[in-house]
Amino acid sequence: MLEKEIHHIGKRKTAVARVYLRPRKGEVGNISVNGRSLEEYFPRPALQKIAMQSMDLTNNNGQFDVYVNVAGGGISAQATAIRHGIARVLNEMDAALRPSLKKAGFLTRDAREVERKKYGLAGARRRYQFSKR
Repeated sequence: MLEKEIHHIGKRKTAVARVYLRPRKGEVGNISVNGRSLEEYFPRPALQKIAMQSMDLTNNNGQFDVYVNVAGGGISAQATAIRHGIARVLNEMDAALRPSLKKAGFLTRDAREVERKKYGLAGARRRYQFSKR
């Protein structure tokens, strides 16, 4: 199945996740994010679920050891970046998983970024309050 380590990069907004999939060492696959466990790094169960959606969809949960280095962005963007990276690794590992990952949208990088602030405005589009007099 998996003889050596495979790695890929997942991205979302300014978050970048380097994901390494290795053959598991113990009974159950170990998941480590920045040297901490998944539950410790993402205390909210919703973010844990988002990060592992690619594994759940392909029924590979607990089959591999997953090591992730993630930086930038907020924790929500980091969870989505991890999902993207895991999906890319699984796609490289087994091409038969591609249709299900593609249909779920996990292989597509979410290109939405924060719009820049323009001069003369309070934000990207927000204007200062208009005063007639």
